[in-house]
Amino acid sequence: MTRKELVQQIKLKQSFLCVGLDIDTSKIPVHLLNSKEGHWDFLKEIIDVTLPYTVAYKPNTAFFECMGIEGWHLFNKVVQYLQNKSVLIIADAKRGDIGNTSQKYAETFFHTYSCDAITVAPYMGKDSVAPFLDYKGKWTIVLGLTSNTGSEDFQQQTLQNEKPLYTQVIETVASWGTEDNTMFVIGATKGIAFESIRKVVPHHFLLVPGVGAQGGDLATVAQYGLNEDCGLLVNASRSILYASSDNNFASAAAEEALTIQCQMAMLLKAKGITS
Repeated sequence: MTRKELVQQIKLKQSFLCVGLDIDTSKIPVHLLNSKEGHWDFLKEIIDVTLPYTVAYKPNTAFFECMGIEGWHLFNKVVQYLQNKSVLIIADAKRGDIGNTSQKYAETFFHTYSCDAITVAPYMGKDSVAPFLDYKGKWTIVLGLTSNTGSEDFQQQTLQNEKPLYTQVIETVASWGTEDNTMFVIGATKGIAFESIRKVVPHHFLLVPGVGAQGGDLATVAQYGLNEDCGLLVNASRSILYASSDNNFASAAAEEALTIQCQMAMLLKAKGITS
């Protein structure tokens, strides 16, 4: 999905919602566990009911990998189901290794599984990120300032040039790619930090986890993070997937997604992005 196509979907659906598909056996409704296809039935229902309100889906590979080969089959089934639905498909894999290994990671998720985007850790430098950027029409989403408290350990440390490390990372990585193939992960819990980040990357899209179960504030994120094309993909996972653990899980998920979409519609209109 190109930037133009993504922006079109944001305006069409009046939403910048990304639904994280973190499948957790301990949380899905018990009645589905009796079915051989229980995990798939759960995810398909979630996708079907949230699709009108959603512009991106983000299957987190860790939740699939832990199931072994069956998990990879499920991941592939999810990605194939999302094809041709006019949504951005993000493999939340957080890969990051030396160049030749990154080449295989890029091939895995962009070619073998045909995802539109992948999350990448930049710690090992340019040669670990560049292989992902070589794929035309694909997005590399680089960790910038994450929502967890542990981000203080490294990301928020001040360098000798008086910049926080995360600012240096974002500024440097932005020079490797373009606004059409590079995004950054910025945690919703960081609030006002979006203002300074927008001074570094005013036009890039930002993938924003941490709204919902993690307590990030959507209005604050929008206030400091929205740009002329929206420029935000705000992710919600547990608050939507596990809005109910009963037979009504799908309708509860749809209601939660609609609630978020309605808030986003107002924020987009206030910014003048939609009418």
